[in-house]
Amino acid sequence: MPTPESMRALVAGKVGEPNDVLRLESRPVPVPEAGQALIRVRATPIHASDLHVLRGRYGFTPEFPAVGGNMECVGRIEALGPDTEGLKIGQRVVAVAIPAVPGPPVAGTWQEYLVADTRRLLPVPDDLSDSDACQLAVNPLTALLLVTRELDVQPGEWLVQTAAGSTVGRLVIQLAKHLGVRTINVVRRRAAVDGIKALGGDEVICTEDEDLVRRVAEIAGRDGVRKAVDCVAGHVGAQVSQALAPGGEVVVYGALSTHRQTDPAALTIPLSARSVIYETKVVRGFWLNRWFGSASSEEALRALTEVRDLVAAEVLSIPEGRPFPLEDFADAVTLAETPARGAKPLFVFEGGHDEHDG
Repeated sequence: MPTPESMRALVAGKVGEPNDVLRLESRPVPVPEAGQALIRVRATPIHASDLHVLRGRYGFTPEFPAVGGNMECVGRIEALGPDTEGLKIGQRVVAVAIPAVPGPPVAGTWQEYLVADTRRLLPVPDDLSDSDACQLAVNPLTALLLVTRELDVQPGEWLVQTAAGSTVGRLVIQLAKHLGVRTINVVRRRAAVDGIKALGGDEVICTEDEDLVRRVAEIAGRDGVRKAVDCVAGHVGAQVSQALAPGGEVVVYGALSTHRQTDPAALTIPLSARSVIYETKVVRGFWLNRWFGSASSEEALRALTEVRDLVAAEVLSIPEGRPFPLEDFADAVTLAETPARGAKPLFVFEGGHDEHDG
């Protein structure tokens, strides 16, 4: 079947609330240049960060009008640019659309076809579902990098993490169990405790009725804990730093798990200067977009390949997404914003099922 001349794309005309500014448009199918591939998109998720890019409340702002979706998708190579080698037409690939900061802009994924640099493409097997494949490059990659690169947690070591019930938190638990790392998992609600233990979390601290600092000391004993990841910030982030042994390190990758947070107190971490100075503790940030801006293409491909293989081997389990056609974007965005929504909404094309999915 020949490539059509036009395609559907979900475009935001300006900064604003997603359902106010998004429109379904017809656009010309782009043409790949040297070193690029044209991807026929099969499925692409709606991440909270995608929506907050449109609100102008993320770490970068595209030039508007802009096609939505700034993270990842799965599809097949429809065409290759001149003198482009290493990939084949028809090959199934994940396209990593996360903009490198600093770096050049990247095409949005909420469209039927997109052009991507071949260095941003990861081949994926046909037996990996569209739902799994289109979610490889953000949450599972973040979990892998936090545990194995940013903190290099070793087998037998303790790792403290907040928001253990989040998508990244659950992936950290699975990865830690696979690597022999012991986890202390912080949650807000008592109702979440049993689920975290069932997933493989070694210890769970519920801040609803437990003192975080005291419980970490009780669990880890005299040696203490030296490594932690936090996506809550605020008072909880400060408590995590306080709970660590001298020389301990906290890597912060989010603030209350949502960019809707506007309370200034929640966007700060009130650290004890004495603890930072006399106990030489470190608190630093991690942002996947900036990691892509500093990692070599070879390093990025190695990490993505490792994630792909962990998911394919069912070491990491990504919850099945809920498919939506592009024209139902208002319902999909509403679901993405719903607390405890369950399945992540995915934009799918041609019914969302690859001919190889069964």
